[in-house]
Amino acid sequence: MISTDRTARRPKSPALARFGGALAVLTLLPTAPAAAAAPASDASPRAAGYVSPRAVTPAERRTAAYLDSLGDRPERLRAFFKDLPKGGDLHNHLSGAATTEYLIKLAIDKGLCIDATMTAVAPPCGTGTRPAADARTDAAFRQQIIRAWSMQDFPADESGHDHFFDTFGKFGLATWDRGKLLANVANSVVRQNQFYLETMVTPASDSARALADKVGYDPDPAAFHRKLLAGGQLDRVVDEAVKEADDGDADFRATAHCDTPRPDPGCRLPVRWISQVSRGGSLQRVFTQMAVGMRLAERDPRFVAVNLVQPEDWDSSLANYSTQMRMLKYLRGQYPGAHLTLHAGELAPGLVKPEDLTFHINEAVRVAGAERIGHGVDLVHEDDWRQLARTMARRNVAAEVPFSSNKQILGIAGADHPFNAYRRYGVPVVLATDDPGVSRIDISHEYQYAAQTYDLGYTTLKDLARASLEYVFRDGRSLWAAGSAASGYRPVAACAGSRPGSVRPGARCAAYLADNPKAATQWRQETAFASFERTHGGRA
Repeated sequence: MISTDRTARRPKSPALARFGGALAVLTLLPTAPAAAAAPASDASPRAAGYVSPRAVTPAERRTAAYLDSLGDRPERLRAFFKDLPKGGDLHNHLSGAATTEYLIKLAIDKGLCIDATMTAVAPPCGTGTRPAADARTDAAFRQQIIRAWSMQDFPADESGHDHFFDTFGKFGLATWDRGKLLANVANSVVRQNQFYLETMVTPASDSARALADKVGYDPDPAAFHRKLLAGGQLDRVVDEAVKEADDGDADFRATAHCDTPRPDPGCRLPVRWISQVSRGGSLQRVFTQMAVGMRLAERDPRFVAVNLVQPEDWDSSLANYSTQMRMLKYLRGQYPGAHLTLHAGELAPGLVKPEDLTFHINEAVRVAGAERIGHGVDLVHEDDWRQLARTMARRNVAAEVPFSSNKQILGIAGADHPFNAYRRYGVPVVLATDDPGVSRIDISHEYQYAAQTYDLGYTTLKDLARASLEYVFRDGRSLWAAGSAASGYRPVAACAGSRPGSVRPGARCAAYLADNPKAATQWRQETAFASFERTHGGRA
């Protein structure tokens, strides 16, 4: 069975700092040249000199003027940011991305019950439970479910960390239909004017768990791996994961009406899967999930990478972190075609002991060889963090930043977040949503809040969107020449004679786009930018 849950339920953690109030949102900018590093400052990006190192076109200048003219007109601003092309979402958990209202619908469709803790449970509905279907007619009950399954109306005197992660256990039983969830999420992504999605699920979770427990743990990764491979055991689990993906695709196409005259918007969205590994599990289960995900990424092009999920601050996560990084290092040598992005540094002072803040990003990058880092909030608490940032910049290890999630879970925002540090050292950065259904936000909200909070100009927002497609695990080469993200997004030689965004590129460029799906997706966004600038650039 394929699991879409981000984490299992667990008892409340010990006393944590209490987080609440309105979201304070921050953002990171795309790669800036290390040589142009600005002095340490929490001033606004424009004031500190954080601007795109490239020429601004007349259309961009007019669009920037229009954005500046909107002032505090919320409806016009919201429309602008919704229409803004916003690249791809690279840090997205499928079950946490679906809207809460859709999860309630799925619970009703499945005939599930809701217990006293607002957790979806299997029927029949006995004492202390109510049919989820009651939410159709009982508005107060429906609101109770929404508050329990998301961060809506989150009370200021509770732990945002615990409430956030507890939601997954409460709605988990409603999330087993991957195709239906994807239809809901993909439609939302397209309507937000994005062009690509990488989303996380746990493939063949039951079979992987059974195999791990059968084989048992071996501290020698090579010996452990051989035991998993023996007799084709690992491949049978991978076969099951492929079958799940096939079934999910069929369910998605049916739910989204893809093979009808009126397909849903999500049918045209390129989607790739990242295999989740539950880091809080036993070492044999963690290693087995890693191996399944990496072998799957080499066998099935729909799967591209592996990631570790569940809170980093759990006792088991902390105790086993370094061992898990060494496991990944070994397996990456066995499966070089699999990509790796890791939740690392999703920690804050007061949540864990100070010494636990000093090595997670370091080991994810330097030991495991992660190509992207999710969250990375504890950067400045890491040992020799400046050298770490230089290493990330040199290796083009991107930071995936879901800033609303960082505020809700960790209480980290504004000057407390390391975004200025990442930017100073030239670390590539992309904006993401994490769990937009749980957070009750969308990517447009994140871009708008970032722009308003940090005084980001239009060209910076445009380059943020470009960066989110530059660091995808998409097959094929980029539209942009090597290093051009830092120097102004110059097209590759094949497309240098074509204007990015033109409907019909030249013959050489068209051939390049046909051979490189990544570049084709980037070209599609450039076309959308050209249209966006024609629409909004004439309004200044």
